Amino acid sequence: MHEATAPKTAPVGDTELVARAIARDETAVRAIIKDNNRRLYRLARGILRNDSEAEDVVQETYVRAFTHLDSFRGDSSLSTWLARIAMNEALGRLRARRPGVEWTSLPPGTLEAQIIQFPLSATPDPEKTMAQREIQHVVEHAIDDLPEAFRLVFITRVVEGMNVEETAEILGLKPETVKTRLHRARAMLRENVEKKIGPVVMEAFPFAGKRCDRLTDAVLKRLGFE
Repeated sequence: MHEATAPKTAPVGDTELVARAIARDETAVRAIIKDNNRRLYRLARGILRNDSEAEDVVQETYVRAFTHLDSFRGDSSLSTWLARIAMNEALGRLRARRPGVEWTSLPPGTLEAQIIQFPLSATPDPEKTMAQREIQHVVEHAIDDLPEAFRLVFITRVVEGMNVEETAEILGLKPETVKTRLHRARAMLRENVEKKIGPVVMEAFPFAGKRCDRLTDAVLKRLGFE
């Protein structure tokens, strides 16, 4: 017999940040943007497979979110709420670009596949950094080549580390479907990547530093902050 679980609600910190952002507290707005930039960018890029379009989606997501922040009810975390907006924005652009996306042929998977990990920092050693960049390109292309249904689940679950329930909520899937697609995605990546370069450890699709700051400033400008 399964125990009843309490409904998910926004963390107390989210509620406070949202209240401050609604009151046009620039510090709170900046904090929300910087806390979510990388996740939203990776999700958008996972759908569109284009860096500049993904960045546009992230910026549009924040503008939409901050101009309708009073609609945030706290039924889920702020990051999940923002991710859903970004996902819908990116999918809308994808449908406009090529309507009628279908996945009728699923390549067979292998029995098991190792999760490709994406740590937050890289070794400063120049030779290792160069090698990691080469590997990074291989992995990014391999992820881009996944059928979209599997690519979105892989990026959400593995790259961003969201749990099954969050992924299911954002993508509108059943938890069992998330698990199945993640298994297939891992298998396809293992076949396409690991046979070429072995175990992969790196950071893919980074979004930090000046790039993060530039997007933050652009959003604040569009929202009317000086």
